[in-house]
Amino acid sequence: MARRAAAGGAGGTRGTGGSRGAAGGVKGARRPEVRLPTLEAYGGGELEPDGDYDGLQFRDEDFVGQDGGGARFMDCALTDCALDETRLHHARLLDSVLTGIRGVGTDLAESTLRDVEVVDARMGGVQLHGAVLERVVIRGGKIDYLNLRKAKLRDVVFEGCVLVEPDFLDARLERVEFVDCALKGADFTGVSFTDVDLRGAVQLEIARGVERLSGAVISMGQLVDLAPVLAVQMGIRVEG
Repeated sequence: MARRAAAGGAGGTRGTGGSRGAAGGVKGARRPEVRLPTLEAYGGGELEPDGDYDGLQFRDEDFVGQDGGGARFMDCALTDCALDETRLHHARLLDSVLTGIRGVGTDLAESTLRDVEVVDARMGGVQLHGAVLERVVIRGGKIDYLNLRKAKLRDVVFEGCVLVEPDFLDARLERVEFVDCALKGADFTGVSFTDVDLRGAVQLEIARGVERLSGAVISMGQLVDLAPVLAVQMGIRVEG
C-alpha cells in the first residue's frame, strides 16, 4: 500500500530483505514498507476498548494499566510511550511504527501486528501468545520473557535486539530471520519452522526444543555450540 512520507521523520523504513536467506537457499523474510502519512497529535486521555486510532502520533504517553483491548491502530506512531500492564488483548496494529516503547506485563495476546516496525523497545513479560505477526521488524532494544506461545510469525525479522528467555512453545514460524541479535534461553518446544534463518544470531542459546530445529538453518559455528545440547537430546554419551 503506497503511503505519503511522514513529516518530521516519523516514517519507517525500507524495502524487502532476505539477501542472506536467498544466498543460503532459504526464503528471506519480506520486510514491512511503512510510509506514514502526516500525523495528527493524539489529544490525550485514556485508551478505549475497541477504540479506533487512525493517523495519530502518540508521544510520551502514559498508558500504564489502561485497557485498549480490541482497539485498532492504523498508520500510527507510538514514541517513548509507557505500556506497563496495558491491556491490548486482541488489538490490531497495522502500518505503524513503535519507537522506544517500554513496559512490563503488556498484554498483546491474540493481537495482530501487520506491517509494523518496533524499534528500541525495553520490555518485560510481554504477552503475545496466540498473536499473528506478519511483515514485522523488531529492531534494537531488549525484551525479557517474551511470550509467543501458539503465535503465528510470518515474514518477521529480529534485528540487533536481545531476547531473554523467549517462549515460542507451539508457535509457527515461517520466513523468520534473526540478524545480529541474541537469543538467551529460548524455548522452542513444539515449534514449527519453515525457512527460518538463525545464522545471523550472535548468540543462540536454546533451553528447550532443540530437536524442533528441522526447517531452520544454522551456521557451522552454531552447530558446534549446540552439540552438547543435541547430544543430550539424542541420548549420546560423550567421553574423552
